[in-house]
Amino acid sequence: MFETERGVMSSYYNGTAVVIYSREATILAAFCAILFCVVGVIGNLVTVIALVRCPKLRVHATTAFVLSLCLSDLIFCLINLPLTAARYIYQAWVFGDALCKLFPVLFYGNVAVSVLNMVAITLNRYVLISCQLYYNCLYSKISIWIQLVFIWVFAFLLMMPPLLGIWGQLGLNPSTFSCTILRKDDKSPKKMIFLIGFILPCVVIIAAYSCIYYSVVKSARKLKSHRQTGDKKTPSRRERDDSRLTKLMALIFLCFLICFLPLMLCNVLDDIDIKYPTLHVLASIAAWASSVINPFIYAASNRQYRKAYSKLFTMVKSSVAFSDSRHNSNNIRLDRSKPNNSATQS
Repeated sequence: MFETERGVMSSYYNGTAVVIYSREATILAAFCAILFCVVGVIGNLVTVIALVRCPKLRVHATTAFVLSLCLSDLIFCLINLPLTAARYIYQAWVFGDALCKLFPVLFYGNVAVSVLNMVAITLNRYVLISCQLYYNCLYSKISIWIQLVFIWVFAFLLMMPPLLGIWGQLGLNPSTFSCTILRKDDKSPKKMIFLIGFILPCVVIIAAYSCIYYSVVKSARKLKSHRQTGDKKTPSRRERDDSRLTKLMALIFLCFLICFLPLMLCNVLDDIDIKYPTLHVLASIAAWASSVINPFIYAASNRQYRKAYSKLFTMVKSSVAFSDSRHNSNNIRLDRSKPNNSATQS
């Protein structure tokens, strides 16, 4: 399979401009993909378990979307990153046509899922802070499930035109040994997917956080005026927790934007005749990092999430200690029973 793939690539190169990645760049990319795969799987899996087992966080609508975001990152780390590592190690795609078509579906689909989950989180924060009267109606259990289903279905529907060959197609670009969205009849949906799946959601998120910021500033001014008139009213603990959670989610979006924007710009602006291959590799590594960093941001930036992690680790530690003590007690019983058995035999 590998030799056949290499032969096809060689014949293709004769009539096509060759994109040459330095071996240093491909080794760095492979190393980062493997590292992010291991760290991302552990981090996202621990986050999912910790949030599911934490009753205090489980009641928040935001938690449902955070879990959805973690699941998307977990799929990316489990499937996309190992395939990407092998691609850079071999400097070729060696897994066949079926996986070559699945790879970009999962990659672009997961990016869209991540962005749409952040849109849902941002709108949730906006409604909670600015439109509290509608919150219970908009974020009932049924409503949350409907939003989650819509996010996942819509994100992957964006990939249906190239997957079915209606608009562009999915396949191998031999000059970059990448499985991606290719042009068909000189047409490609990449810019449309970039617009609908990335730019528009980001605009909505930025607009919503701007409104949230305005509401928070307005509320702070009211609180300050109350204090000046002698009213000692202070924000409740729930209000403080909501404010911290909102800041955390804004930080998550900012990090996602920093990680993914370079790759999206490279794929749109430097797509046909790739002039800066090393820049594509570095942009890809930055994008992979977005699936890894969220658990660290949760742990570093929010007390409630730290408590959830702490409870999980305490539970695991106590389970291991109980298992060890039980094993030791069983060994002691066996040791004590041996003389009795020999005495009985004599």
